[in-house]
Amino acid sequence: MSVEAPARPDTPPSPPSRPSAGRRVAGFLLRAWRRLTAMRTAIILLFLLALAAVPGSLLPQRSLSQNNVRGYFADHPDLAPVLDKLYLFDVFSSPWFAAIYLLLFISLIGCVLPRAAEHFRSLRTPPPPAPRNLLRLPDSGCLESPLAPAAALDVVEEELRVRRFRVVRRDGRRGSFVSDGSSGPSAAGSSGELSAEKGYLKETGNLLFHLSLLALLLGLAGGKLWGYEGSILVTEGQGFCNSFQQYDTYSSGALVDSGDLNDLCIDLDQFRAEYEENLTASSFTADIRYGAPGGEERATTIGVNEPLRIDGDRVYVTGHGFSPTFTVTLPDGTAFTDVSAPFLPADQRTMASEGALKLPDLGAGQDDQLALEGFFAPTGLMQGGVLTSVDPRPLAPQVAIIAYRGYLGLDSGLPQSVYSLDATQIERGRLERVGAANLSVGESMDLPDGTRVTFSGYKEFAALQYSHDPGQLWVLGAAISLLTGLLGLLLLRRERVFARAEPLTGSGGTVLSIASLTRGGGESGPRFTALSADLQEALTTAASRTAPSDPEVPPRD
Repeated sequence: MSVEAPARPDTPPSPPSRPSAGRRVAGFLLRAWRRLTAMRTAIILLFLLALAAVPGSLLPQRSLSQNNVRGYFADHPDLAPVLDKLYLFDVFSSPWFAAIYLLLFISLIGCVLPRAAEHFRSLRTPPPPAPRNLLRLPDSGCLESPLAPAAALDVVEEELRVRRFRVVRRDGRRGSFVSDGSSGPSAAGSSGELSAEKGYLKETGNLLFHLSLLALLLGLAGGKLWGYEGSILVTEGQGFCNSFQQYDTYSSGALVDSGDLNDLCIDLDQFRAEYEENLTASSFTADIRYGAPGGEERATTIGVNEPLRIDGDRVYVTGHGFSPTFTVTLPDGTAFTDVSAPFLPADQRTMASEGALKLPDLGAGQDDQLALEGFFAPTGLMQGGVLTSVDPRPLAPQVAIIAYRGYLGLDSGLPQSVYSLDATQIERGRLERVGAANLSVGESMDLPDGTRVTFSGYKEFAALQYSHDPGQLWVLGAAISLLTGLLGLLLLRRERVFARAEPLTGSGGTVLSIASLTRGGGESGPRFTALSADLQEALTTAASRTAPSDPEVPPRD
């Protein structure tokens, strides 16, 4: 009797259905997440972040010096606008730098946290069983001992524990524990094995390094979001309070409000600059008084590398210059003494400086305001009828000034520099030149209306920077932790040792098969040779202690 096979259908099988749009999007996002959180991607992003910071160190940045940025625009009128469109004068606040920073942050989180969880699980997992054939491992060998297998493994276990190995004993059946944490003898004459492992701190150092890098990025981001800084030029005898309205330039984080600024006022009593024989500056020091408004003041001295530190804030000396002082005597005899304005250094080598002094209240009306624009030379010398400076020290101070009368445009609502006159007012004829002179200390210039301008001397000013960075201690701790993790990653090694004891047939005793696997830390062969020698010596010593003593020979009659 035969059974006929069922007939196959003539229609081909239908193709598998296409995944839904939602599943395709989910699959794409999963693949993108895996690529973003790969260690290779994190390394590439870290390299891109370092590469993106290069323009910030080569080009002037607005957050540090707007004057240098304006100078770069003046020196490179064609290139500077193109660089500005690429945010190369605001590198660290640019969208592309923030994108790299954010992607690196996400990549590190997705890469490090799963590895940290896996490492925590591995700390609680016993060492794996010994391979079936230990002698196939690169570092392996055999030792013989007259001890029983269990006693021989006891000796090996003791030696490995002295070397801070974590040891697990198993009997001859693979995977069966005999002891974990203490010696546990097996049946005499039966085989057994042990697995030992150390060097978990190497992986701990690796994770600490990456977690510290993550904490470092967090600290930098927090400092940018909640931090602020402002720069101001303060002439001797003057001061300022910590307020955005008083700073010449300032920058603040997105989460900073003007009411969050600490209440602190600083007065500059005296500034001193010392120079070497080659006329290079050796030190800048400023004697200041500081304190809360209306509170008790304290006196201290700060320098370039010795800022004032108070409540987590810092006040730096970033530069200096001169403020020429003038006495202006009106035709009716009213005198305004020691009026001054900072002149910005145009040549750091000789401290030749340029600036402007605006006196809007000395005229009869809005169109009769007075201004002085000029050049200050600490050590003046006339060369070809032009005043120049030959020394940064104020040995023979002179000024070359031009006086203007007219409308300064201070109330026009248009921004203008406090260190120069508005050129458009001069071009329109709103400001007219009414006098010019080269003056030494004590000399005067008379204007057509009878006003007398006297160069009475100079004062020094200090360029101060007030910085508030709440993440600085966090960044310091993260940097120290990062270096600690890096040292552990580079100096420590991961090592496993396996031993299997089997009875020696015929003469009794035990043959020990020993092998090791090492990751990192240089060559493993010499270390395994030294370990084998120590184990052989320990086995020999243990065998001598357990050997029976020779029986006494009875005396002959």
